[in-house]
Amino acid sequence: MSTPDLFATGQGGYAPAEGSAQPGLPEDPQALAELAARSMYDNDPASQALGARVVSVAPGRASMSMTVRRDMLNGHQTCHGGFIFALADSTFAFACNSRNVATVASGATIDFLAPAFEHDVLTANAIESSLAGRTGLYDVDVVNQDGKRIAVFRGRSYRIKGQVVQG
Repeated sequence: MSTPDLFATGQGGYAPAEGSAQPGLPEDPQALAELAARSMYDNDPASQALGARVVSVAPGRASMSMTVRRDMLNGHQTCHGGFIFALADSTFAFACNSRNVATVASGATIDFLAPAFEHDVLTANAIESSLAGRTGLYDVDVVNQDGKRIAVFRGRSYRIKGQVVQG
C-alpha cells in the first residue's frame, strides 16, 4: 500500500499572497504550513533516511508515513520501537513547526500498543492539543495500513527564537 507524499503530488506549492505580513511569505496559514514543512523536510536527513514522507500538514497538525523495511526489524522480527518513535517524533516536529515559529521538543513519551511488521505502512497523525505561550502539547497516533493503532506518542514543545522559513 502506498501513501501519497504531500510534496511529490504538488500539493505543497504556494504563491505568496499580496501584501504578506512578512515579505516573501504567504499570509494563508495553510500555505505557510506547507512551505515550512517543505523547508524542514529538505533539511531533515533523519526523516529522509527513515523513508518517512509528509502526507499532509496544516497549522498544528501533520501526518507522515513510512514503510517498515527489513533493516528496521528487531530480534523478534517486528519493527524496532526506536523507528516507530522516530516516525512519531518527526511528525510531532512538523506539526509544532507548522506556524513557521522555530520549535523544539522539550520531552516525549510513547506507549507501544501492537507490533508492526516488515512491509507494514505506518502512518503517524499529530494534532496540537494545547498551545500556550512558548509551550505546546501534541498527541500522535501511529497506525498501520489497516488502521490498527500501533503506538500513542505525546510530545511537549518549546518555541525558540527564529522561524523555519525566513521572509
